[in-house]
Amino acid sequence: MHVKLSSRAVRLSAATGLLAIGTGLAALLSLSFGSNSIPFGEVLSALTTHVDSDQATVITSQRLPRTLLGLMVGLALGMAGALMQGHTRNPLADPGLFGVNAGAAFAVAALSYGFGVTSSAATVLAALLGAGATSLAILVVGLRSRGSGALVMLAITGATLSALLTALTTALILLDQRTLDVMRFWQVGALSDRDYQMALHVTPLIALGCVLALFNASSLNSLGLGDEVAQSLGTRVRSSRIVGITAITLLAGPATALCGPITFLGLVAPHTARALARHDQRWLVPMSGLVGALVLLLADTLGRVSARPGELQAGIVMAALGAPVLLALTRRRRLVAL
Repeated sequence: MHVKLSSRAVRLSAATGLLAIGTGLAALLSLSFGSNSIPFGEVLSALTTHVDSDQATVITSQRLPRTLLGLMVGLALGMAGALMQGHTRNPLADPGLFGVNAGAAFAVAALSYGFGVTSSAATVLAALLGAGATSLAILVVGLRSRGSGALVMLAITGATLSALLTALTTALILLDQRTLDVMRFWQVGALSDRDYQMALHVTPLIALGCVLALFNASSLNSLGLGDEVAQSLGTRVRSSRIVGITAITLLAGPATALCGPITFLGLVAPHTARALARHDQRWLVPMSGLVGALVLLLADTLGRVSARPGELQAGIVMAALGAPVLLALTRRRRLVAL
């Protein structure tokens, strides 16, 4: 038994290492390809030496911040998706189920419509507050139910509140042209033309979310057996739910606020990681983060090279890639295996 466990740990460690290497290669591709291609050697020189050239300036001032943002947002959304699917035991769950996207979008629309504020920093702050407030409301309402009903209440509350906020956001957009312009830029979901300075301010929130997610992952293994069994094994079910939802909010809220809603990433990343980690949440959560970062960087790079000299935003590419995955998942007979 000891040998079997050790070999499994070695296999999972190797898979995690390969994902980390793949993410690094995706970051290198993101730095090299765009409206014009830059050789890998020049990319490495620009990063490691003080080369004074136009290409080095493009790398350090434009592509490097964009790539770092993609790494952070992909990691956050991937881990948030894994937590969502683990806590709700719903293989189709993603951060949008807790109203993160809808709350952020409504706050942005309300800010523009009510106060006429359109600056990028104010937009990010409003989206962050909207996502946090919505998640908090769902936490308070959903966790009032005990036992197995808590999971159902969380899903119902999230879906209902998301639908309501989406309808209100649509109304504000239809009433005001300025709000439409703001939402058209923010809601597309992209890594380009974002407030990279603001990203530095919300990085600690995402870092805290990552720590809570890794801490919460071990509880998900017992929660997957059912709340009653988990409680008999010594797991504090209610505390684990609260920590999990807090982690999801800290991960998905800032990521959505910075880049807009990037659909399907929180859904695709955990299912891809599950092919390697199976149902061991201690490995699944960090692997999902790495897959999320890898996929988002590849989607962003693909969008840049497929429509030269323009580009397709990462959110559009993810929608095109994620929709077939969602259709495939809904047709699987083992869909309820979580």
